[in-house]
Amino acid sequence: MTEVSFYQLKRHSMERALLRLLEKALQAGERAVVRLAEEAEVPLMDTALWSVDPDSFLAHGTSKSARPEQQPVFLTAGQDNPAGAAFLFILPGAPAAGLDKFKRVFFVFDGNSENQVAKAREQWKTLKNEDHDLTYWSQTEQGGWKKK
Repeated sequence: MTEVSFYQLKRHSMERALLRLLEKALQAGERAVVRLAEEAEVPLMDTALWSVDPDSFLAHGTSKSARPEQQPVFLTAGQDNPAGAAFLFILPGAPAAGLDKFKRVFFVFDGNSENQVAKAREQWKTLKNEDHDLTYWSQTEQGGWKKK
């Protein structure tokens, strides 16, 4: 069964936290899909991942990239997974469909947004009722993660 984790941001921006989580996924030898809520968000996240940390290089692509099937990280507003990634990162507002096609799913949300926290709680309840194995991680003041 798919392992599902919720990551509540407290300290870092979505882009910075996502960059760190994706780096860990790649270090573990995995490919990842980042699912965004709308197509208009894809180029914004694409730019952000290149610029949020000038000392970091995270190879990634979109459907507009050359050879998306070769990208270790793929950004999409749809359900495409051209490289056969095992990890799925779902950002706020993105659909939570097809979770069973992945080894791990990460719901990443802003803990300072009441709306995002409420939606994450709803998603947690839905997945719990479907008997998924769930874990919850909260960002620490240092920017790391603590399992709750």
